[in-house]
Amino acid sequence: MKPSKLLLSWVAVLLAIAIVLGTLQALQIELPASLLSINWGLLLALLALATLDAVRLKRLPTVRIKRQMPGSLALGRWGEVQLKVEHDFAEPLNIQIFDHVPDGLSFENLPLNVALQPGQHSQISYRLRPLKRGHFSFEQCEISLPSPLGLWSGKRLLSVIDNTRVYPDFARLYGGQLLAVDNWLSQLGVRQRQRRGQGLEFHQLREFREGDSLRQIDWKATARQRTPIAREYQDERDQQIIFMLDCGRRMRSQDDELSHFDHALNACLLLSYVALRQGDAVGLSTFASDQPRYVAPVKGNGQLNVLLNSVYDLDSTQRPADYQAAINQLLARQKRRALVVLVTNLRDEDDEELLNAVKRLSQQHRVLVASLREDTLDILRKSPVQTLPEALAYCGTVSYLNERAELHERLSAHEIQFLDSRPFELGVGLVTRYLALKKAGNL
Repeated sequence: MKPSKLLLSWVAVLLAIAIVLGTLQALQIELPASLLSINWGLLLALLALATLDAVRLKRLPTVRIKRQMPGSLALGRWGEVQLKVEHDFAEPLNIQIFDHVPDGLSFENLPLNVALQPGQHSQISYRLRPLKRGHFSFEQCEISLPSPLGLWSGKRLLSVIDNTRVYPDFARLYGGQLLAVDNWLSQLGVRQRQRRGQGLEFHQLREFREGDSLRQIDWKATARQRTPIAREYQDERDQQIIFMLDCGRRMRSQDDELSHFDHALNACLLLSYVALRQGDAVGLSTFASDQPRYVAPVKGNGQLNVLLNSVYDLDSTQRPADYQAAINQLLARQKRRALVVLVTNLRDEDDEELLNAVKRLSQQHRVLVASLREDTLDILRKSPVQTLPEALAYCGTVSYLNERAELHERLSAHEIQFLDSRPFELGVGLVTRYLALKKAGNL
């Protein structure tokens, strides 16, 4: 409980009057004796009123608050939290509410001012924006009650326990369900490359159309129907994709609000959504993390929820990436041939270690290495050079990019697919490369 501005103002006025009267007495200026009596009387009356008001504040009934919030939030996207306020006050009362938001969540519109009316409940809301993924617990809500005479303000902590999970930015993924896959991909900037010929897997028989090749004609069906019948093929389904996600210290770089690790996670989920819609099975394996996680490849739209629940609280660590150990574990688990997407941030010191590990992995699986490139490198490379420090920064950047390019060339020389991308472009780049491999029948 603390004094209000009204009480402090009255105390300040009465003290100022007392100081003036005391000063005049010290200067031996005659004053009516009643002035001192009136001033002391006002001070005692204010003290009595303040005491009575404090007792009445203590006796005010406690406000009841229920928090209504989504069970899950998307990283970096605003969500709404509603507070339902119930009370037993017989008179109108204005209160202030502040919800104790856990660290890692930013908020707007707090504290909230609420006008309570007798016999009615109030419903208010504020906005949340997650800054990191994981599990968050809301435990307390704080209210500020004014006393009946407005001389005091009392704070009360209410136990209002709720939990929520912050997932990667999956809102864009689910939004794609409202559109046809092709239209949705084109809106993302994904370009599908058509390959010559037909797909690899038989789909159905249909009437021969203009533009079909003679090789598509099914002669037995044509003889039965006495009209040209063609075979229609589709891209091969029931394939498997495994993500190898680096959780080590190199993924902790950050160019914008999201770290490279969050960008990589979003890109993996985006490609998972597309691959699952294409009828393929998707799995995930992490390395260089405190608690390595493995999700076996499974088909079906429900697998996306499995992946989300498996990685929503995953974070990068300070550990170095051990590619050999990670690939050994994957080879022991994954026997069937699959497309393995290794998402990491390559440096020049990874040359021999990564090359040997990926060559071994490519003997059994199709491998796509996706490397994140810091956006700062492109900015420095394109910046004008006018001073010595700028020249040194430019030369260092170019040298570093050349060493990365050499590693890329060595991977390409061993027929290993490679994607070098800035973090925010990784999702579209992975989807484009996946569709290109699928159309070419190279998975």
